[in-house]
Amino acid sequence: MSTSTRESRRDRQRAAEQRPADVDAWRGVKAEGQEEISTSGSVFLRRRSWLLLRDLVRPHHRALLVLVVVVVLANGARLAPPALVQRGIDVAIPALVDRDAIAPLVTVMALMLGAVIVQAIGNIIFVRGSGRVGQQMLLEIRQRLYRHFQTLDVAFHDRYTSGRVVSRMTSDVDAIAEMVQTGFSGLATAVLTMVGVGVLMLVLDWQLGLVCLLSFPALMLLVRWFSRRTAVTYRGVREASASVIIQFVETMSGIRAVQAYRREGRNKEIFEDLADRYRDANVTAFRLVAIFMPGVKLVGNITIGLTLLYGGYRVLQGEMTVGVLAAFLLYLRMFFEPMQEISQFYNTFQSATSALEKLSGVLEERPKVAPPARPAELPRARGAMRFEGVRFAYVDDRPVLPGLDLDVPAGQTVALVGTTGAGKTTIAKLMARFYDPTEGRVTLDGIDLRELDDADLRRAVVMVTQENFMFDGTIGDNIRFGRPDATDEEIREAAHAVGADTFIDSFPKGYDTDVAKRGGRLSAGQRQLVAFARAFLADPAVLILDEATSSLDIPSERLVQQALQTILADRTAVIIAHRLSTVEIADRVLVLEHGEVLEDGSPAELTSQQGGRYAALHEAWIDSLA
Repeated sequence: MSTSTRESRRDRQRAAEQRPADVDAWRGVKAEGQEEISTSGSVFLRRRSWLLLRDLVRPHHRALLVLVVVVVLANGARLAPPALVQRGIDVAIPALVDRDAIAPLVTVMALMLGAVIVQAIGNIIFVRGSGRVGQQMLLEIRQRLYRHFQTLDVAFHDRYTSGRVVSRMTSDVDAIAEMVQTGFSGLATAVLTMVGVGVLMLVLDWQLGLVCLLSFPALMLLVRWFSRRTAVTYRGVREASASVIIQFVETMSGIRAVQAYRREGRNKEIFEDLADRYRDANVTAFRLVAIFMPGVKLVGNITIGLTLLYGGYRVLQGEMTVGVLAAFLLYLRMFFEPMQEISQFYNTFQSATSALEKLSGVLEERPKVAPPARPAELPRARGAMRFEGVRFAYVDDRPVLPGLDLDVPAGQTVALVGTTGAGKTTIAKLMARFYDPTEGRVTLDGIDLRELDDADLRRAVVMVTQENFMFDGTIGDNIRFGRPDATDEEIREAAHAVGADTFIDSFPKGYDTDVAKRGGRLSAGQRQLVAFARAFLADPAVLILDEATSSLDIPSERLVQQALQTILADRTAVIIAHRLSTVEIADRVLVLEHGEVLEDGSPAELTSQQGGRYAALHEAWIDSLA
């Protein structure tokens, strides 16, 4: 070991001893499937994984049957040459020497050529066919995952980080792709070769064949040891891989916060620790392979030596021919060669199985906000919202809403104010049915939201948040997001209605301007106006604005205030805001505290109440403007 290597190891050991607590804490965060798994739990995970694989394979069973026939024929042709060599040595060459008869040798050569051609054609058909089926299976799993992730509720995505989602869609799918594209073909060839060789050796000479097959129990013990160790090892590899991806994605997603708080060094230390785990898991896997593969070769070479010794003795005794012995030696080489392919497949298979466990776990997740079995009809929503005895808790023992009763008539603009944690955003999320109440019900036009079809609800209720997420694409694409079928003229009308057309027309490409990553080309106020145009185009009956102006400067806020006058007209609106300039346009203000309504009235009524909560807030706001 070099001096630099020893020093590097000592440095890592010292770093581990001095590692900050949050590094170990991050390592302790377990993604799904990383918990300790009992024997029964492991059996369940394997069964769940096989069920998923069966579902992926089922649509292609006919194509797979054809491929099975092709691979059997190709491997039959592959097994022919040693038998033909035996025929050539024992029959064709003596005929040529004794009688100068070339026909037997030509026949052997022709059959050899035919076997090679059949094997080549069969391999081409098999590789192309298996590749096509494999890609269809991968397409299905990717589409299924994408669809499923979109159907899962907000509560799921709140706890399931974006890094874990990326890990499922990339690393885990890639593991399955490796198994499907290369693993199965190698396994099929290896198994058929081993079985075929075993049968042919017994047919050629059963006594020598039994001697050769004496090595089989030793091989099975070696395979059993390898399979048990790799099952655990490759689950660790998948978990370590997921941890690396999760940490990377989370760091890059929050790179502004990382740089703002100078977290680069600490995050680098966390990432290096996770990368070390990933490396160590892979080193363990390679260590097992390093024992298994030489072990197989050792058993194979010993078997070949015994076969040559015993076979040579029998040839000298006249009990078997030289051609049979030569065929045996060739078949033995073919018998042990597939063990390498089987071991490689097992590596791939264990990795893919771990990935299937995670993917099947995600696909078994069911949204807590479930669609109704028989949706109620909602032809045209008026926008009347009502909370009836609504109790809600993110955590069971800490209710955010202890029992809210609230009536919002159609067409009314209601502002929700209160301290952080008062329940304002929770009310908005329940209105949009991102969550369902723990108790009670929320209704739209008298219909429980749980009875409405999701498409009807999303048309009727739209929520605009302070993040104003901009998707990759143009300004026009982002405005059209709420109504994909909208025409260019309708997009321009929506932008004009909220006053966004002024800044859009100032860009050289206008509505075709690329917004860049997450709308980075637009200012906060411009992104807000695009979000308002998007909502205006969707034309909902109920519009929820969650801190829509909290991140804007004064000039941008004035632009947004003008847009609000248009967008809130003739619809029910719920405004959550700390800035009272936004609250002032409301018909009604609710002052919340711990999920309860303390004050309810128009802005003017509440301002005139001496000693009231809203009056105090209003007075403080006026003072801040002075």
